[in-house]
Amino acid sequence: MAEPSKWVQMTQANPDHSTWYIERFRAMAAAGADLVGEARLIDAMIPRGARVLDAGCGPGRHGGYLAEAGHEVVGVDVDPVLIAAAKEDFPGPTWLVGDLAELDLPARGITEGFDAILCAGNVMTFLAPSTRRETLRRMARHLRAGGRAAIGFGAGRGYDVADFLSDAHDAGLAPDLLLSTWDLRPYTEDSDFLVALLRQA
Repeated sequence: MAEPSKWVQMTQANPDHSTWYIERFRAMAAAGADLVGEARLIDAMIPRGARVLDAGCGPGRHGGYLAEAGHEVVGVDVDPVLIAAAKEDFPGPTWLVGDLAELDLPARGITEGFDAILCAGNVMTFLAPSTRRETLRRMARHLRAGGRAAIGFGAGRGYDVADFLSDAHDAGLAPDLLLSTWDLRPYTEDSDFLVALLRQA
């Protein structure tokens, strides 16, 4: 059993947190906010009809967008309340409750690898530190040959970029490109956000 993530601890402490989170983003979407920039980057990286894993999918806005764009999407999140919202709001993809630190989709009947993995929303920084490297290793195992993972998170959240890149290396992932935003601005030592495009090493 993997160490519980910070998100699991938050929802255990406040059972209403997930519902608040869902309604917050539903309200932002209704107000016309742009909530799918991350998904647009993935869409630009992959061929039509690609397979995408939305790792830490939350209530499904990115996976829903990518499914609407014609991709085959599987979304996984540890929070069953968020997965229920994803199924309600975006019925196209396959939505699964699961811990990314124990990700094993072939054991759940999903045997094909993925052209891309999207891990947005600071998911990596919500993981328990003891599970970060294993989560990255399991992501690497789910990529098809030539596939890439796009992982983004903010600085100051307890996961140093150098430590992340070291963990990724040990997990069998190598950086293709490091960015500071989802709209493709370069990463520098002063950047307060990282978007790492990684491939199997």
